[in-house]
Amino acid sequence: MKQVQIPQELFILLLRYHLMEEDSHVDEIRIGLEKKLDAMVLRELYGKSKTALTETERGKARQEYLDRRGIPDSFRW
Repeated sequence: MKQVQIPQELFILLLRYHLMEEDSHVDEIRIGLEKKLDAMVLRELYGKSKTALTETERGKARQEYLDRRGIPDSFRW
């Protein structure tokens, strides 16, 4: 199983939410977790774009990575 690192502030907010039932920071928790998930997806796509077995798979992963990053077609090679 892989491990995931999150910022200390997000960890503390999660602790407060789950252990002390403070739900005043739900939006901050949601935003922090979404940012982390996006970063994980981008990292996985980047890795696939470099290590996929076939050129087609590498190209597809590269295109999806660049699309998610918001890089315009004019900047791509």
